[in-house]
Amino acid sequence: MKPTVVIGFLGSTLDASKFGPSRWNKWRPSVGLAMHEDLRVDRFLLLHGRPHHRLAEYVTEDIASVSPETTVERRLLDFEDPWDFEEVYGKLLDFALAEPFDPETEEYLIHITTGTHVAQICLFLLTEAHYLPGRLLQTQPTRGAPSSAPGTWTTIDLDLSRYDSIATRFAAASAESTSFLKSGIETRNTAFNRMIDEIEQVAIRSRAPVLLMGPTGAGKSQLARRIYELKRLRHQVKGAFVEVNCATLKGDGAMSALFGHRKGAFTGAIADRPGLLRTADGGTLFLDEIGELGLDEQAMILRAIEDKRFLPVGADKEAASDFQLIAGTNRDLARCVREGTFRDDLYARLNLWTFALPGLAQRREDIAPNLDYELERFAEREGSRVTFNKEARDQFLAFATSGTASWPGNFRDLAASVTRMATLSPKGRIDLDCVKTEIARLAQAWSLSGAAEDGLELILEAQELEEIDPFDRVQLAYVAQVCRESRSLSEAGRTLFSASLARRASSNDADRLRKYLARFGLNWTQLSAP
Repeated sequence: MKPTVVIGFLGSTLDASKFGPSRWNKWRPSVGLAMHEDLRVDRFLLLHGRPHHRLAEYVTEDIASVSPETTVERRLLDFEDPWDFEEVYGKLLDFALAEPFDPETEEYLIHITTGTHVAQICLFLLTEAHYLPGRLLQTQPTRGAPSSAPGTWTTIDLDLSRYDSIATRFAAASAESTSFLKSGIETRNTAFNRMIDEIEQVAIRSRAPVLLMGPTGAGKSQLARRIYELKRLRHQVKGAFVEVNCATLKGDGAMSALFGHRKGAFTGAIADRPGLLRTADGGTLFLDEIGELGLDEQAMILRAIEDKRFLPVGADKEAASDFQLIAGTNRDLARCVREGTFRDDLYARLNLWTFALPGLAQRREDIAPNLDYELERFAEREGSRVTFNKEARDQFLAFATSGTASWPGNFRDLAASVTRMATLSPKGRIDLDCVKTEIARLAQAWSLSGAAEDGLELILEAQELEEIDPFDRVQLAYVAQVCRESRSLSEAGRTLFSASLARRASSNDADRLRKYLARFGLNWTQLSAP
């Protein structure tokens, strides 16, 4: 068992007595510590000031009389003002750094019952920061016991993970916060969930800028608002959430919109304008598509982030605004820096907390819960609840989670798709015919938007492509891609028909694929050629 070392202040009032242990007429915490049968104190580092030197000697003698095995080591610690937090903390820190603590061989208890309230707070902070490597020790007199009784003692371990109920509440609070950031959607993508866990910690513990990267429609704007609302729930922001799409800020109007202007600053400036940065004071400013800002605006944004000050257009006096910046972009800002279209110093400032949101095609396992979420949104928005019948839901999810579905608009595409199906189902049930119509509509839209990118024009004539329905074209393009990435016809067949393999008596996937390609006048050689 390790020797126990107690560190504590001499109580100039609580420990005061000149009569020795046989004539105590009150409880004395420092002496009482050495009298407990269930707490062996091997060393006592007694901190005291020069004016209390005699009292420290008396207490040392009294401790020796009740506990001969306890060695008292007095440490002189003078304060000009024992209620000055800066002085007390600084001198206690110097003491902690100079003392040769060895937690491997000794156990330390920091007594916080004696000393001024400032001293007790400083002992707590230094223990929490591990400058004093131990547990807090608190003592008190026993009600109804003789005044010379040792009282009671208890320790406080600041490692909160050791307290099951607290750890459980923290875990529940963290889970509630991450669920809030995900709008209550039970997402299943491991990488996305891990990223949200990190964002939850950053949102609560930091006011530094946050950069959200990802394709259009990946949910950057919604996530930025949820971060703000989470901070507001924790009473960390009081101001507004101000959102602006930087792609709409062009020319001279960009400066005025962001930083405001004074009356008469330019033609048409008939009144003062506070600007978006002033409006976000005390809150959050979300600059979506920040890569679209001009270099001059970028420079002023950087100054506003670092100094909380900026100069409105036409003003001779700076304005102030204290806001947290969340920036969004679908551009590669590092590349923009290399190309000279984005300031490297602003990018460095934004890049402290960068999170890349994946598109819907990279989160196919999250399509099902997001499908339910979009149906709930439709019900709230339109006042009409719509559901799928089982066959229709299975059909839509089979398409939505397949490689055929490219989801170029990401969650916006999914939201629009659900809105269309729900609107075209007046009886409140989305049926199979409705789903088939929607799948064809999506396939056509994606085919038209990406016709020059699916690679089919390299293996089929224009006339042949015109005779293929958009739905079939999307499917054929995916089959062609798998064939190009496979080493043989059999391997491509196994990839394309893997889900149904266990349910089939025959596993001749190569022949099945050969017949599918023949429908379009194609063969393996054409698709596998480099």
